[in-house]
Amino acid sequence: MLSGMPPESAATSPTSPKSPPLPPPRNPSGPYRVLCVCLGNICRSPMAEVVLRAQLAAAGLQDRVIVDSAGTGDWHVGQTMNPPARRQLERRGYDGSAHRARQVDAPWLAERDLILAMDGSNLANLRALAQEDGRRDDLPRIRLFGEVAGLDGADVPDPWGGSTTEFAEVLTMLETGMARIVSQLRAVVGAAATER
Repeated sequence: MLSGMPPESAATSPTSPKSPPLPPPRNPSGPYRVLCVCLGNICRSPMAEVVLRAQLAAAGLQDRVIVDSAGTGDWHVGQTMNPPARRQLERRGYDGSAHRARQVDAPWLAERDLILAMDGSNLANLRALAQEDGRRDDLPRIRLFGEVAGLDGADVPDPWGGSTTEFAEVLTMLETGMARIVSQLRAVVGAAATER
């Protein structure tokens, strides 16, 4: 178990009463695809991607769920993860060194099963992108991380420019929420596997 990872009991309630279940896979015979999204793709969403990948590997689901991340803005495209974010991940045994920032592209929405926005502003931007591109069917797949993760709909605060403590709090929030999401993914990809 990675240090700082929530205990298994943190994931016992796979869905929050306010959050509908995860959308079904677009392709029941293929992997389930999750996209984590924040503003610049250098702090929150890459941290979320790294945490989710690690928790999926620990659950034995790494071959059944593919995770990536992107930002709604283009300011940091091609850059590495924000150094304080990467250092915080390293303190807890994660590796974020391979990350390079990307901007979400509208066609990606139709390729992902679940798009996790880190906050309400990015959620609104993603939904607007889907509507502008005529992808209204993708709207139910674009969800707020804090709702899906059973965190009472809380936004993941942007730690950019913040203290070490702020980055640590964001990482703890992501670890806790991702444990709950992995529980839900286990049910979704398990159901998809039986349909094959």
